Amino acid sequence: MSSQEIKDNDQQLPSGHQSEQTDRQDNDGLLVGPDSDIPPTVSVVMPTMNEEEGIRECIERVKTAVQESGYRTEVLISDDSTDRTPDIARELGAIVVEPDEAGYGYAYRYAFDRCRGDYIIIGDADTTYDFEQFPKLLEPVARGDADMVMGSRLEGEIKDGAMPALHQYIGNPLLTKFLNAFYGAGVSDAHSGFRAFRADMLNDLDLETTGMEFASEMIMDAGARDLTIEEIPITYHEREGEATLESFRDGWRHVRFMLLNAPGYLFSIPGTGMGILGTMILLAAFTGISINGATFGIHSAIAGSLLMLVGYQVASLGVFATVASDPIQRPDDPLTEALVERLNLEQMASVGSVLALGGTAYAGWLVYQWANTGFTQLPMVTGDVVAFTAIVIGVQTVFNAFFLSAIATR
Repeated sequence: MSSQEIKDNDQQLPSGHQSEQTDRQDNDGLLVGPDSDIPPTVSVVMPTMNEEEGIRECIERVKTAVQESGYRTEVLISDDSTDRTPDIARELGAIVVEPDEAGYGYAYRYAFDRCRGDYIIIGDADTTYDFEQFPKLLEPVARGDADMVMGSRLEGEIKDGAMPALHQYIGNPLLTKFLNAFYGAGVSDAHSGFRAFRADMLNDLDLETTGMEFASEMIMDAGARDLTIEEIPITYHEREGEATLESFRDGWRHVRFMLLNAPGYLFSIPGTGMGILGTMILLAAFTGISINGATFGIHSAIAGSLLMLVGYQVASLGVFATVASDPIQRPDDPLTEALVERLNLEQMASVGSVLALGGTAYAGWLVYQWANTGFTQLPMVTGDVVAFTAIVIGVQTVFNAFFLSAIATR
């Protein structure tokens, strides 16, 4: 359905409601109130915590957009304030809800459950986003060209004093690159809070966070599910009132959340890389391969063994995290998929037992050779490293199999 068709449908009122002026007279004829018999087309949601300096301007800008666009619109203020923010919002025709738990993300989720519109616009109530532009943001969604549209500050204009240089040139670009690399979102400004999306898109997402990382979670989940995300350049203005964002704490929460929900990048890829490198070094030392006349000795064998053991343990954590946490971005490397999808307890335990017994047998053979020399001449020392590495990885595999089975059946 096109945006024009939506606007046209908004004008077709059922019997008894032929006059929008009568239906909206309690809201200055612009915003749809909670008692309206005709639901809104658009729900504008703003989380607030002591935003009395900016809330009036934000709602007035929504009204201007409504007047120019014709969208039937409700404004939901998800409030946790101790100042006059909710009173001002009600005076201007907004619907105020009070979440029963704290947190930026929870405020949004609480309001989403109470939205009546087919489309949702979200943004902060501190005047940094120009809500007069919400129809422009909504247009690609209404046309069906995108599931979500974000206002890009980094591709648009950032007014002087609107964003700290640390955020503008380091924090936001770096976090955006992380998110794009891990989740394939393909956006330029992942932490812009000005967004438009279909209300039913929320049924496709699994949003659970309660804090500032909610902004990342929405994009991460949408990107991982291959939903279409578009961006429109916007102007980012200086805020009214005191900022509540704590740069390093909130930035770390975003990074932590992204890493924990991408165990393939956090565990599987680094672990597999270390394991492969360690195996190559250990085999080179064991077989006596030389490079430019230099051979790998016992110290190289020990280093290779260490890399193999650490790599195996780290990669195992990727499997455990995938099974236990059901992350947004599941690892798709062959090893993790095999362990999670195809191998069972008995098969893994059998593989581990064979590896451990093979290492034990080889270690016993080396001891036997040593004994034949009257314990005077040591056999190839790199062989000892290979044997003990096999034993350790084999024993780990057996116990990992039981642990994996335990967490998979919970």
